Amino acid sequence: MRRDEKGRARESSLHWPDITRDLDGYGNVVLPRILTAEECRVVAAMYKDPSAFRSRVVMGRHGFGQGEYQYFKYPLPRVIADLRAALYARLAPLANAWNEALGIETRYSANHSEFLERCHAAGQVRPTPLLLQYGAGDYNCLHQDLYGEQVFPIQVAILLSKPDIDFTGGEFVLTEQRPRMQSRPEVVPLRQGDGVAFAVHHRPIKGTRGVYRVQLRHGLSRLRSGRRHTVGIIFHDAT
Repeated sequence: MRRDEKGRARESSLHWPDITRDLDGYGNVVLPRILTAEECRVVAAMYKDPSAFRSRVVMGRHGFGQGEYQYFKYPLPRVIADLRAALYARLAPLANAWNEALGIETRYSANHSEFLERCHAAGQVRPTPLLLQYGAGDYNCLHQDLYGEQVFPIQVAILLSKPDIDFTGGEFVLTEQRPRMQSRPEVVPLRQGDGVAFAVHHRPIKGTRGVYRVQLRHGLSRLRSGRRHTVGIIFHDAT
């Protein structure tokens, strides 16, 4: 079996009705073991290869936190490209349902390449999948990954390192701001190879007076020790 076939087989083995229900209900859901330990090691090791990336960001220089990340360039590594296409196809129906509930006219085709054509036509031509690296004391401020007018409302982050072995601390954190209420925090526990799918910036919530919009942000708590690598899969491209 080729690597791309393995990736599709692993993605298709997940129980998507439960995943969709929890993502819709809570704004995030764990995707267990969508990368093998070996794939995690291979992808993390790419960080040292500048030829794989289009740009590098040192977070402290921009007030984003502490740590650094690099954006992959096209063509993406095969394992990342395969997961990006396969996960998009699974998430597009919920993305459409969210937009319909919020009264947003934008709809997403089932094929990721067609959505990328829309991004590129809008001038968003730079790939957004990225590889993040954190050391002791590093953290990521709460933020939203928006890169232009075209936005797919769900994204995925995959932990490449082993908690409590490669690093301690460094928990994935989400906050949700509901109208006239204080923010609700959530910490998402992950194992090596686990992904977390979550809302990019907003999602609909059903209330007693109908549907309303809640705002979400995500980040990373302070790394206590070691080194942590994460790959982020964002489905829209950047200007």
